[in-house]
Amino acid sequence: MMNNRSTSGSIFAVIIGIAAIGFGILEFVGGEWGPLTVEAGTFTAWRAVILICAGLIYLSSVSNFMDIRQLAKSVVASIMIWIVAAMDIWAMIAASIPSGAEEAGEPWFASGTEFLAAYGPPYMPAIYLLIPSLVILYFVGKRRLAK
Repeated sequence: MMNNRSTSGSIFAVIIGIAAIGFGILEFVGGEWGPLTVEAGTFTAWRAVILICAGLIYLSSVSNFMDIRQLAKSVVASIMIWIVAAMDIWAMIAASIPSGAEEAGEPWFASGTEFLAAYGPPYMPAIYLLIPSLVILYFVGKRRLAK
């Protein structure tokens, strides 16, 4: 029988859960803080709700973290973050292609420098959660090896 307790997994779930809830709240508030931005739009409230729910799901999986049910909850929360981050990355890519100067008779496509400048900070909150949320794959692999 496998030990379902993982201190490092529980710490991971608490930290990323609190971060997701905090970033979800920032999505509701809006604005720009250094390298972090929240652009108002149609889906801003939904992104906020998804991040807050992902954070709550992470926090609900803290006890007995390596139990398959608790680990599955964390995987679902990570997938929620991945979907929101993928939407934000796609929006960034789609916005970087047109030049915005079609009316002046210039080419429709952005120049190389304009294209690359679109990928600089500030970033949306879910993008900052993307890399840390990938740590869940380590715990899935750890659980798989422990069987």
